[in-house]
Amino acid sequence: MMNWESLFTSQRTGQTGRPQTDYNDGRHAYIRDYDRIIFSSAFRRLQNKTQVFPLPGAVFVHNRLTHSLEVASVGRSLAKACGEKIAAKYGGDERFKDFYRHEFHSVIAAACLAHDIGNPPFGHSGEDAIRAFFSGLPTDKRQMLTDHMTTNQFRDLELFEGNSNAFRVLTHSFNEPEPGGYRLTYPTLAAIVKYPCSSQQGFDKKSGTIATRKSGFFDAELDTYRKIASTLGMDAFNDEQTIYPRHPFVYLTEAADDICYRVIDLEDAHRLHIVSTEKFMDLFLPFFETETDYFRRDYIEFKLKNINDDNQKVQYIRARWIALMTEKLSETYLDFEEQLLAGTLNNDLLGSLPQHIRELTARINAYSVTNIYNYKSVVEIEIAGYHVIGGLLDAFVNAVLQPELPKSKKLIKLVSKQFTLQLDRRHLYNDMLSLLDFIAGMTDLYALDLYRKITGIVIPELR
Repeated sequence: MMNWESLFTSQRTGQTGRPQTDYNDGRHAYIRDYDRIIFSSAFRRLQNKTQVFPLPGAVFVHNRLTHSLEVASVGRSLAKACGEKIAAKYGGDERFKDFYRHEFHSVIAAACLAHDIGNPPFGHSGEDAIRAFFSGLPTDKRQMLTDHMTTNQFRDLELFEGNSNAFRVLTHSFNEPEPGGYRLTYPTLAAIVKYPCSSQQGFDKKSGTIATRKSGFFDAELDTYRKIASTLGMDAFNDEQTIYPRHPFVYLTEAADDICYRVIDLEDAHRLHIVSTEKFMDLFLPFFETETDYFRRDYIEFKLKNINDDNQKVQYIRARWIALMTEKLSETYLDFEEQLLAGTLNNDLLGSLPQHIRELTARINAYSVTNIYNYKSVVEIEIAGYHVIGGLLDAFVNAVLQPELPKSKKLIKLVSKQFTLQLDRRHLYNDMLSLLDFIAGMTDLYALDLYRKITGIVIPELR
């Protein structure tokens, strides 16, 4: 059983011994986490990674970076409200109250900021393209890999997961001597890992356990997660220590993401004239039907009458809906306290709200799948992602498997020195992860540009 007091620490990855005292510059440990993420090159690259709709375009829509910033804003508000409730309920010593009242919201904001930092180019199709490549390898090449990897290590490749890759990006030092990667605090990292299990135990939706729906860390980072879990008082569910309960903070990170993408994907679709204003209102106004005060439907409709521009109307509804959901979820969080601390809450927070809200949310989900996620331009970029990422993997994986070939030697020179390649069959797992670090870290445009160049579609200019 976890407890609120053991779930936070200022201990960082790469540190030995006790947590160091923060410098007296007005920033506590968790604000430093936020700052380290927002100034990182991996975070900046999110500005040219697809959220849903193709980038760039004449109409500005969300990319991974703008989405992450908005999720961080919502996560901060959620955690502020929940932290106040935890501090008021338990009192505790000053350290406990200070954390939940004044620092907790920075943990969740930092986690939200980094939640997509491991996603490859071209949206979710990027993940699918990586999985399809390794799952579809010819028998001889598959054998080369499986002969030098454990079952779990190969599953990391053929079931590549952006959540696991985010944990790797933030904790792996790549080719630098300083250990610990970004050296973030343990609570911030734990608040990102939605599926705290290995690839071999993950992707089991029949288990009924939310922690094993996907995976949260690669085999290479398993010991790092074990250390974080042990420090935060999170006992493994199995003897092999490869499945853990979710850290209670991760539910807030997930909830902020769930709130944002459901309304913002539709807002983007409205700007692109894929969704009408009437349909947008039809999907969101019913949430206010039984509310009071500033969330009353008649008050919302009165405000809408005083707005002329349709885009402004949609923005107003988006703002009110996010505020409503934030209030609902912050009220709900401690209702499930016993399950949160026992690691047995197997719904996300949005799925734990009253039935009428779940039904309205299901309407949004169904409409979005049919009319947004399967819209022509979205499908086109997903297909492009398969070709580009599949083509890059085909070239670079073959180069690592046959490094003695003249073409392979030239391709290997294109891989940044940041991503170490040992070119030794005994270390194929680490080499494959390095290639994935290289390719998954690319922006959409860089991946497309490199693909065109190495396939001869475009001849590079001298520079």
